[in-house]
Amino acid sequence: MFAGTCYGQVSEYLGDEKDLYAATKQVNQFLRRFNGEEDSRGRRYFPNNKNYRNPTLRSKYIKILFDNKQKDITIDIKKRFLADVNDQEFPKYIDLHGGSWFSAVSTTFSYQGKDEKLKLFLRLQEEPVGSKWVIYKAYFEPYKEYFAIDTAYKDKFIHPMSHELDFMNLRKIFDKPEIAVAYTNEGFQPDYLSLMLYEIRQDKLKFKTVNQVKFHFFQLDKWYFELSEFNRSGSNSGWLISNLLNVSDHQKDQLRRFIYYEGI
Repeated sequence: MFAGTCYGQVSEYLGDEKDLYAATKQVNQFLRRFNGEEDSRGRRYFPNNKNYRNPTLRSKYIKILFDNKQKDITIDIKKRFLADVNDQEFPKYIDLHGGSWFSAVSTTFSYQGKDEKLKLFLRLQEEPVGSKWVIYKAYFEPYKEYFAIDTAYKDKFIHPMSHELDFMNLRKIFDKPEIAVAYTNEGFQPDYLSLMLYEIRQDKLKFKTVNQVKFHFFQLDKWYFELSEFNRSGSNSGWLISNLLNVSDHQKDQLRRFIYYEGI
């Protein structure tokens, strides 16, 4: 499903543009290079510059923004992606404040005497003046078992005439808290973020460190890509496209749910 190429193929694809190789050290730098607003040496192009968003130069910059070691991103999908986003009549650009992109931050927390991995999802929220990053979702594997439905209770239900009994039969549910989740609505999704904040407030969950940061971009029509940081020697390092998919709007929704661990 995910899309790549070996180093030799990449070299052939880029031709003799070796001088364009340079590490992309910042996310904002990635955005500017993707849009054709900065060269490989970090020099900015502004709207009054003839090189600003120049299609020819932009094509060369975008080609070096891929992780060369990602073998699932084929030459073909790169060419289709480049032809679409750098179309001379209807080019597509990435906007820092354009929405439809977010960060997935892998962290470590101390929980019940052990180090546990916890995933946070952050997005930019626009303010009357400026913007800020906010946490809007979380996923924590230890919480998952709280909401697992025991197969012995999966067919349990609250009788449709329970309202005539003032719902007194709720007692049998809450006398067994481990089965309460079986009586929730179809499609119920637990709010891990609220649980996380509650347990942090109770001093049961303690932050230790950030392990990894990725960005997921859904801004471009018909495309999704993942941005990852590669700390390695050589010029093909820094923030690079690590996954690329040609997807419909419906597939984007499915992909978001997969990234959020929803329905798993």
